[in-house]
Amino acid sequence: MELYETPHALGDYLDTHFTCSCGKEHYAPLKAVCIGKGALVELPKLAKQMGFHSLFLICDSITYDIAGKACMELLSAANIKAAIQKLAHTGFDEATVGELLIYMPEDCDLVVAVGTGAINDMTRFFSHRTKRPFFTVATAAPMDGFASSIAALNVNNLKTTFDAQTPTAIIGDTDILKNAPYRMIAAGLGDLLGKFTCLCDWKLARLITGEHYCERIVELVERCVQDVLKDAGKAKDRDPAVLGKIMEGLVLTGVAMSLYGNSRPASGCEHHMSHYWEMMFEQAGQKPVPHGTQVGVGTVLVLKLVEALKAADVDFDAARAAARTYDTQAWEAHIRAAYGPAADGVIAMEAKAQKNETQARLIRIDAMEAHWDEIRELLDALPASSEVMELLRSLDSPCLPGQIGVDQAMLKNTLLYGKEVRARYTILQMLWDLDILELLSDQIISDLF
Repeated sequence: MELYETPHALGDYLDTHFTCSCGKEHYAPLKAVCIGKGALVELPKLAKQMGFHSLFLICDSITYDIAGKACMELLSAANIKAAIQKLAHTGFDEATVGELLIYMPEDCDLVVAVGTGAINDMTRFFSHRTKRPFFTVATAAPMDGFASSIAALNVNNLKTTFDAQTPTAIIGDTDILKNAPYRMIAAGLGDLLGKFTCLCDWKLARLITGEHYCERIVELVERCVQDVLKDAGKAKDRDPAVLGKIMEGLVLTGVAMSLYGNSRPASGCEHHMSHYWEMMFEQAGQKPVPHGTQVGVGTVLVLKLVEALKAADVDFDAARAAARTYDTQAWEAHIRAAYGPAADGVIAMEAKAQKNETQARLIRIDAMEAHWDEIRELLDALPASSEVMELLRSLDSPCLPGQIGVDQAMLKNTLLYGKEVRARYTILQMLWDLDILELLSDQIISDLF
């Protein structure tokens, strides 16, 4: 069937093949979403309905107490065989994969992630590589990756995105979600705020690089974010209905990624900043704040850069001259200084993508000049940074880099080199193409510090 012309409810997009006016076929393999009071009891019911007999649950010591123990009790009462692994290694890297391989029962036919964020990413990657489906039992709703088909893991010290798989079912029990730390509830809203800038990135890429674009998926995500943010203020009261709506919105944006086949509908340079911070904190042996919290701060920074761009004098001829003087060796030296042990992965990615090379950059500058009025319209449609900061503050959530441990030096590297985390066209790459990224970054840093 054809993808709906107007946004529909979440359930209408599950496990259905769609044709689309964008020319692409869309499919989200997620089969069931259960969000609501007492939804945890659906775990054994869904497992039986789908014919699974031996479950392997993955959690850590915290999520075991929150939901893992209860899951095991429900499965035992339903006479379903299950084993559970409380991860001893939560670096979510090669060693974590090894731990899971050692303890997975040989007859396992379903893997279950009990947790959020990194536990979900590790489970989706592990289950994909071991060719088993997986369920997610959410213990909080701080991010939009529940329904994603990709996983971000630490490999060779670099936060790396891998193809993985979408869960077969997602369970979000609002009796559990409402008890999550408030910072994680706010993080979920921060992740949704990032859709403003990430969708703008996609629209810019469509104009500047001719990247494929699906208007219906964009409209789906935009409507979802607008609907959730209408009641965002009630999240502070831990209203179960509102928290369920946030969870559903986060799942829906993940379904949008699944429908499209990659993270473009829900992840832009605000997410790249977050990935960079995670790498830097992990290299320093420090625990970063939740991903969605970082995305909220990244969104504010991107909006501030956009505001500085709109006030700047753009010189396309000067940008072309700068493109012709690009020095790969000098760029590599900067990357080694900014990324440390993760630099080799970044350099290898650029060698393949060639996104910084002169000829491609010149073509993009020409496209920008030709479409500058349309680009300005897209930038004008973004919310003001002050508006997003006010919303984050109303939720007692950080809105500035200093509040999440990002100092002046790290912020400078983030703004200048965060674009290298992914080979994807974003506002940061556009500013670099125009040779004003460093100028505007210095302005932002001066204002903030």
